[in-house]
Amino acid sequence: MTLNKEKRLKDVEQTLKKSSLNEKLSKDLYKDLFIEALEGIVFWSGNGKIVKVNEAACRIFESSKDELVTKNLKDFVYLKNYKFIKVVDQLFERGSIRDELDFLMPNGQIKSLEFTAKLNSVDGFHMTIFRNVTDRHQMERELRESEMKFRKVFEEALEGMILWNKKYEVVDINQVGMRMLHLTGKSFIGQSIIQMIEDYNVNKEELYRYFEELRDSGFANGVLKINVSTDRKIYIEFSAKHNVFSKLSLISFKDITEKLEIEEQLKKSDTLSVVGELAAGIAHEIRNPMTALKGFIQLLEDSIREDHSMYFNIISTELERIDSIINEFLILSKPQTVKFIRKDITEIMKETVEFLNAQAVLHNVQIQTFFEKGLPDIFCEPNQMKKVFINIIKNAIEMMPEGGMITVLVELTTDRRIHISIRDEGVGISKEKIKKLGQPFFTTKEKGTGLGLMVTYKIIEEHKGSIRVESELGVGSIFHIYLPV
Repeated sequence: MTLNKEKRLKDVEQTLKKSSLNEKLSKDLYKDLFIEALEGIVFWSGNGKIVKVNEAACRIFESSKDELVTKNLKDFVYLKNYKFIKVVDQLFERGSIRDELDFLMPNGQIKSLEFTAKLNSVDGFHMTIFRNVTDRHQMERELRESEMKFRKVFEEALEGMILWNKKYEVVDINQVGMRMLHLTGKSFIGQSIIQMIEDYNVNKEELYRYFEELRDSGFANGVLKINVSTDRKIYIEFSAKHNVFSKLSLISFKDITEKLEIEEQLKKSDTLSVVGELAAGIAHEIRNPMTALKGFIQLLEDSIREDHSMYFNIISTELERIDSIINEFLILSKPQTVKFIRKDITEIMKETVEFLNAQAVLHNVQIQTFFEKGLPDIFCEPNQMKKVFINIIKNAIEMMPEGGMITVLVELTTDRRIHISIRDEGVGISKEKIKKLGQPFFTTKEKGTGLGLMVTYKIIEEHKGSIRVESELGVGSIFHIYLPV
């Protein structure tokens, strides 16, 4: 009997301890799940009357516990519209629901609350758990607005722009960039941006150096020369920034080819101006003694013995050459008073070729011509245009010491300019030297002065035209002259 009694006492004691533990655990769980929860928890009756709330719910609804238990959930719903009615119907139909509605706070603030509601959750009361997502929605709106602004800037920018991701895959390119790079469609999306740029025959070492700089410092800028087509090269100035937006990198670029050409023309113009002033002074100082020398040579002509006539001829020839150089100096010095008239460029070229044919034959060179019919006249100074053609064709003859063919073509371009091309089969000119053609005293010939091409460039410039030179070593050169009609 005693043993049974002790056993019963121990069982009661164990049960009490267990009950105490469960009660403690229950209180701790209640404290964690209800009182200290970050989400607002509201218990309400069947008609929506609030019966119990936690601290988080008070913070969300901007009210105290005493104020909230006098309210109905319907009092907080902003614009009790169709959606609210639909949510309530679905809750009572399913027993639980998860959704989002706008709620009006007592201070007039509107909050977007995400909630989960469950019927008959505890002691016959319904429970709703609220989470304030207003800030999240605001951030999302700001992000969308930011994206829209970025997209607007991206699409309407005056510069070309390309976006790529961390895998260096092209994500997008704006319309200006597509036009500048001669792209159509969207086939380049997903392609490597490095490979995409490489396809334009850029300097690979230079390209890789820029991307290494971008990777290391997050920023890179510079100038690249690209081939947008088989016959067109352009210079693009770019600025690249790493991770500018949503883990995307951006490169913006613009075509500065025309800008560089203008700068180059300005440099040449400044140089020609300085050389012109120098040339005027030199020509003036040389011409005076030259006049005296020529006069005395003519006086001595009749008294020269026959065995000295060769010396006389050499002196006369060299004086004529000096006089020719002086005239070229004078052309460079200052703008000449030139009378422009309407003239057929074909006629000028025919007369020039006829004049040079004898010299060409002596050097085993043939000159063939192709003239488009019905070419419009141009405003020009015919003698100066002849000087241009003589300079270029004579250079072509001298560039072919073993003979060859010179091809002259005159035609009208699609943009209504006269195009004159003079092609030879000579030794060619290196790319480095082509850039220097027309500069003061630069020449590709051993005994040349460089004045001929300087004069040529100056005359074409005064005629509002342009000169472009193509050449390949060992193959020959082509001088392209463009003149307005």
